[in-house]
Amino acid sequence: MNCMITRRRLLQAVAVLPALDCLGPAINPARAADGGAEDLTRFVKIAIGTGGHGHTYPGATVPFGAVQLSPDTFNDEWDWCSGYNSSDSSIMGFSHTHLSGTGCGDLLDVLVMPGTGAAKTAPGSREHPEEGYRSRFSHADEVATPGYYSVLLRDYAIRAELTATERAGLHKYTFPKSDTSHFIVDLAHHYGNGPREVRNADLKVTSPDTIVGGRTVYQWAKGRQIFFAMKFSKPFLSSELVNDGAGPKCLLRYQTAQDEVIYVKTGISAVSVEGALKNLEAEIPDWNFDRVRERARQAWQHELARVRIETSNLKHREIFYTALYHTMVAPTLFDDVDGQYRGMDGKLRTLAPGAHNYSTFSLWDTYRTAHPLYTLTQRERVPDFVNCLIRMAAESPLGLPVWPLQGVETSCMTGYHSVVVIAEAAEKGFQGIDFAKAYPMVKRRVMADDYQGLALYRKMGYIPCDLVEESTSKALDYSYDDWAAARIARAAGAEDDARLLAERSKNYRNLFDRKTCFMRPRLQNGEWAAPFDPKEISIMKKWRDFTESNAWQATFANQHDLKGYIELFGGREAFVAQLDALFAQSTDLPPDTPPDVAGLVGMYAHGNEPSHHIAYLYCYAGAPWKTQERVRSLLETMYHDDPDGVAGNEDCGQISAWYVISALGFYAVDPVSGNYVFGTPLFDRAVVDMGPGSTLTVEAKRKSPEDCYIQSVTFNGKPYHKVWFRHADIARGGTFVFQMGPRPNRQFGADAAAAPPSLTS
Repeated sequence: MNCMITRRRLLQAVAVLPALDCLGPAINPARAADGGAEDLTRFVKIAIGTGGHGHTYPGATVPFGAVQLSPDTFNDEWDWCSGYNSSDSSIMGFSHTHLSGTGCGDLLDVLVMPGTGAAKTAPGSREHPEEGYRSRFSHADEVATPGYYSVLLRDYAIRAELTATERAGLHKYTFPKSDTSHFIVDLAHHYGNGPREVRNADLKVTSPDTIVGGRTVYQWAKGRQIFFAMKFSKPFLSSELVNDGAGPKCLLRYQTAQDEVIYVKTGISAVSVEGALKNLEAEIPDWNFDRVRERARQAWQHELARVRIETSNLKHREIFYTALYHTMVAPTLFDDVDGQYRGMDGKLRTLAPGAHNYSTFSLWDTYRTAHPLYTLTQRERVPDFVNCLIRMAAESPLGLPVWPLQGVETSCMTGYHSVVVIAEAAEKGFQGIDFAKAYPMVKRRVMADDYQGLALYRKMGYIPCDLVEESTSKALDYSYDDWAAARIARAAGAEDDARLLAERSKNYRNLFDRKTCFMRPRLQNGEWAAPFDPKEISIMKKWRDFTESNAWQATFANQHDLKGYIELFGGREAFVAQLDALFAQSTDLPPDTPPDVAGLVGMYAHGNEPSHHIAYLYCYAGAPWKTQERVRSLLETMYHDDPDGVAGNEDCGQISAWYVISALGFYAVDPVSGNYVFGTPLFDRAVVDMGPGSTLTVEAKRKSPEDCYIQSVTFNGKPYHKVWFRHADIARGGTFVFQMGPRPNRQFGADAAAAPPSLTS
């Protein structure tokens, strides 16, 4: 038959779609079913981030869930790291695992695609989808809300609907009348097109309604293992196993009546097929799609309601709740319902009762803002996250986790910032974490490991750029990781080590050129690499000297010793002048700059994480009004309510977390310190539920929505003159009231006593 559908069949299929907007549902004053509270899920525009370089996916998941059931439009190239980009017009199928906003691709496990007509076993191309099992679609036919996704597959007149639990996905397919209806389950489908990336793949039909299987994938996370169990609500008429060389696939054939619904439910596991079956039976025991969908919505409503805002600006509300949503799609659950999980050494283990294991820690990114946000909004999960990182360090042959994905260390990015997340939890007093167990593994890394130039860093106080790639960024990361390791040493009672590491965290100074006031790559003979251009990412052209940044951004990488650093510049005035110069530069970049350096304001790059704390540094130098002005501008210009609405890769919630916490009016420049620095509150009022008995309220009193400058602050009814506060100050709740105005109050926070503390206090 012709793969294009007739107008009559198209209209019949469209008629069954709900009267909702597509990926950005219409906002109305509807109330949620749970407790009569306002339905905050209606403010989540899941399309945000699915275009441009955002790299997010539009499909169904629950908060921190292991399953991300979502459409794949392409499975290769940088802007398809999540498997989806809004620029596409055809869908390959629906797979069960996806990365959100990363700059590397992987996952896309266990693809399912329904169809009618001649069954095909290859997906076909985006240019000619009719050559394979792809189908054309329109964004006008998409619906995406938290925990639910729907689309019309136009080539087949099939409406697809998806929802999910923590470890299982549920599909609902509404078919036309056809004698040639079918499904293909493609176990060869994955991110990337390498012929040997899928190995040990196995697929079996175990009954007329069930197929199971598993595979090992060598892509980004090399050697990760995944298993699945899939059940169909209607027995298939026949099944056919196919292997075209890329990997096993299964064709399942049906006859369907007009508008007949076939459900598919899939459990996944990193442990075994039996584990996947247990997960499936425990979480989706029947075929009640609407109930699973509603429970997913309720789960999202519960999490989103941890922060309630008051604002008349609908766009701000949508961006805020979409950002908050994106902070909770990672890390992802990585254990079975019976507590079994696959460790970082590939061995199977069982968790203690009540504990959970997680994956997808984009730590180079998320230590900066996402994890500090979790200490406010996800306090009950923080011990699980941190204990998971400690377990990973104990189980992994590579030691401290860097970027772990589904039981495999990718070793992606510089530093080893799991220590920052552990140290922050220690500083903020979280209980139920074995810091004494963590420290021997931390000590081995900081004192003994020869890891990516770390031995040279310990010996020379910096890393020579003619010996190690990305040397400048690595040394700056190690400097901050020393600061974090010192805090963990203190928590473990190793005071001598703590003092040594705190002092060693000043090694950043060995890369600061006082003549130019820039961080610079340095040769093994001690000389500066030349010729020097602060916009260059590679001074010597042998390899990159900076990680997704240049000297402009690296010069402001310091997060923990701002007072000592400002003295190197010659004082506050010189430091502020260099900050101003950063934002005033042209946005011209050398051709070898990676695309991650995006969202430019001068040489400030909001689309990439090394810049995220920089706007707040004015507070350390007596000019907090400049922080207020710059942060408000970034909130307004770097985030939009369209698919290209984020400035760069979302990176597992980090770009979004910056918006969430900055919109509340503060930021954790140095997460290890447990302190927050004032920015400027965006909303009239925000209430953060931090757990039983703890509510943080932030009020902004202003005459005009444009008033972004702080005139004065009170905390719990008393005048507050500092531009920072401790986590301990708000651990049991509190209320900040900001008096805002249209012009700067240059006296507020200008005194040195009002500045945030740092290592050199």
